[in-house]
Amino acid sequence: EERRRTMRRTILWHAVTGLVLSGLVTLSSGCRKELCYNHDEHAYSVKVDVTATWEREWERDHGRGWKNTWEGRGWNNWMTYDDLRPEVPGGIRAVVYDPDGNRHDERNLAAEGGRLAMTEGRHSILFYNNNTEYIVFNDLTSSATATATTRTRTRAGFSELHKDERTVGQPDMLYGSYLGEYEAKPGYEAVSLPVELRPLVYTYVVRCEFSHGAQYVALARGALAGMAESVYLQDGHTGSGAATVFFDATVCDWGSWAQVRSFGIPDWPGDGYTRATDRNYTLQLEVRLKNGKYLPPFMVDITEQVKAQPRGGVIVITGLEVSDEDGESGGSGFDVEVGDWGDRHEYELPV
Repeated sequence: EERRRTMRRTILWHAVTGLVLSGLVTLSSGCRKELCYNHDEHAYSVKVDVTATWEREWERDHGRGWKNTWEGRGWNNWMTYDDLRPEVPGGIRAVVYDPDGNRHDERNLAAEGGRLAMTEGRHSILFYNNNTEYIVFNDLTSSATATATTRTRTRAGFSELHKDERTVGQPDMLYGSYLGEYEAKPGYEAVSLPVELRPLVYTYVVRCEFSHGAQYVALARGALAGMAESVYLQDGHTGSGAATVFFDATVCDWGSWAQVRSFGIPDWPGDGYTRATDRNYTLQLEVRLKNGKYLPPFMVDITEQVKAQPRGGVIVITGLEVSDEDGESGGSGFDVEVGDWGDRHEYELPV
C-alpha cells in the first residue's frame, strides 16, 4: 500500500512539473514575439513614413505649347514628347535641419519613400535624388544656402563664347522638394508624410536643320552659352552666375539634334530675385564631314528663343548649309571616329 501511494505521488509530481514547464515555454515564446521582435514598431516614439511621388516634366510651358503641337509638327517620327520625360531615380536623400536651418541629420530612402528617422520637435526637411554622378552639392549645412552645380568640362581648341563663363558638362537629372516646417511628434502609430519631388534640371531639345548638305555631315557637337551655373535646392531658383554647357549631337538626314540638360537660365524664377533682361544666349554647332574636314563652327544667337523658354523647351535652328565643294573635297568615305573628338574632363576630387 505504501509503494502504491509513493508511485501516485511521483506520477502527480511529474504531471504538474510538465504543465508548469509547458506554460513557461508558451509565455517565453509569446514574450519574445511581442516584446522583442516588434518592440520598435509598437513603442511610443517618432515614426514618420515618407510617401514619394515624382513630377516627370522635362520643360515648363511658357506659351510655346510644345506638348499640344508636337504631333502636329510631324515630330513623332523623330521622337515623341513623352520620350523626353526623365526617369524616376533610384533613391532619395533626406536632409533634416533644426529650427535654425542648420543640418541635423541625413538619411537615404527608397524611390517610393520609407521610414524617416528623426528626433522629436520642429524641423525642416530637404529631399533630393541620391543617384547623381556629375552634380556637385555645395553648402548643405544650411537649407537656405544649399545649391547644386555641375562639373567643369573642357574641349581642346574651344574658344569661349561668353567672357569668363565656366564650361561645364550637363548636370544629371535632379529632383528636389523642401518642407519648411514639420513637427515630429511621438506616438504608437506611424504618421504618413507625402512628398512630391519636382525637377530642378530641365531639357532643351536642340534641332539644327540643314537646308543643304546634311548628307555630308558625319559628326556634330555643340555648346549652349549663358545658361545657369547653379540652382538652389530649397526653392528651385537659379543663381546669377552663367556657364557654357557642352553637348554631343546625333546626326540625322535633316541635320542634327541633341538633348541638353540644364538648370535653365540664370536669376529665375524671379520672385524676390532679379530677372535678367540684358543677357544673351549663344549656340555653337561644330560639324565634321564624312571626308574628314572640319568646318568653322556655326554661331547662332538664340537669345529670344531661350528667354521665352527659361526652363527647358525646344530650340530650332534652320537654314544651315554645307557646300558641295566642302562636302565633296578630299575624297569621300573617310572613316570618322568619335574618339577624335575626345573631351577633357576636370573633376574636383575631395582631399
